[in-house]
Amino acid sequence: MAAITILLGLSIGTPARAGTTAIPAVDEIVSSPNISQVGHLDKTGPFAAENSLNTDWAFHGKYAFGGNYNGFTVYDIKNPRDPKIATQVVCPGSQNDLSIYGDLLFVATDSQRSDDSCASVSVPASSPAETPRWEGIKVFDVKDPLNPQYIAAVKTDCGSHTQTMIPGKGRDRSVYLYVSSYNLSGASVPNCALPHDKISIVKVPLKNPTAAAVVATPVLFPDGGFGGDEDGSPTTGCHDITAYPQKDIAAGACMGDGALFDISNPVAPKVITTVRDTANFAFWHSATFNNAGTKVVFTDELGGGGGATCNPTVGPDRGADAIYDIVGKGKRAKLVFRSYFKIPRENAATENCVAHNGSLIPVPGRDIMVQAWYQGGISIWDFTNSAKPVEIAYWERGPLSTERLIVGGSWSAYWYNGYIYSSDIQKGLDVLKVDDRRLRGAEHFRTREFNAQTQANFYTW
Repeated sequence: MAAITILLGLSIGTPARAGTTAIPAVDEIVSSPNISQVGHLDKTGPFAAENSLNTDWAFHGKYAFGGNYNGFTVYDIKNPRDPKIATQVVCPGSQNDLSIYGDLLFVATDSQRSDDSCASVSVPASSPAETPRWEGIKVFDVKDPLNPQYIAAVKTDCGSHTQTMIPGKGRDRSVYLYVSSYNLSGASVPNCALPHDKISIVKVPLKNPTAAAVVATPVLFPDGGFGGDEDGSPTTGCHDITAYPQKDIAAGACMGDGALFDISNPVAPKVITTVRDTANFAFWHSATFNNAGTKVVFTDELGGGGGATCNPTVGPDRGADAIYDIVGKGKRAKLVFRSYFKIPRENAATENCVAHNGSLIPVPGRDIMVQAWYQGGISIWDFTNSAKPVEIAYWERGPLSTERLIVGGSWSAYWYNGYIYSSDIQKGLDVLKVDDRRLRGAEHFRTREFNAQTQANFYTW
């Protein structure tokens, strides 16, 4: 308990030793001079424990919805410099990745539970095959953000590690959830039989969301995908898919494969092309398009997010982002590798550090991204020149401990209406503000809703 007490209760800090290469001390905040922390809230209540990990974000209006392995928190961010906890919902289930559409919040469960209720208990992997199991998507009505109502659940094979929301087109008053999940066990297990080369697609009728159901389970890798090797994961599903509905495309980070999809028919996505990187990528984790939809940044979660991989031994390419240009049109499009990007700072051996979740910053005419790197902190970098990405700002804390590796740091760092919101696994909510001429214009863009895995053109926000 003493260690947890030390981890919590951090006050808003100022840059320390900015621009140096020294590893900061425990809890010490360092940054470039053009970024500062303007708001913070500790993890609290049922989510305060070290094993209660903060995860992903979804935003609607003046509220941020923050996932946690034990449920989710609704934050009032009307004043980003003075955020407040509006309410917390206890509903355990690994990941609790979030997406939002209007009054509906979708929550991903990626751990086998005794049932679909928020009072469920974990089902051990060693349980008999006939033991009841549930994992998948939960649907909450958040019309009143202070009183979320659990209204539906949809069971999916292998659960839902992540999920991507895609609005229906034209008269189709539905949303579709691409449910990404995978099997790393090497063997079929209850609710997740191999081969698992598919995704589940959940249709949610907006007029009757309680009727949400799986409507398709397309096999994306009929040839089985990458078979794996000593350095790279086999493809037994997808970890994450990012959609760009206005352009009818999506990019999939599918363990051993990166993929570009045609999603013009949302219930029948088609693979346009795939890429592999057997030299440096261990686990294709997530994807982000540039605003023009002509590039994709893929991330590699080397070490599964629990390893210290930001150091000279691992080097600058492994555990890095990979920037690909989309060359050609339609069915002839190809993904062409241009360069890697990895944060240029060394982290301690007790810090889990690798590329993780980020989003574009809406800078007109530029390709600029903010990204979480777990205990590597938060990086803002420019990939307008695909071959020569450049970091323009960073912010990080020192290690949680110098004695043992505690999984922590920024899980997701996203730009929303002029501020960066970071979901720190152990520390809670951080709000950052950037003051840099290279981000000029970004402050003018506003949106009522934001899901990082559902990209939209800045100019239509």
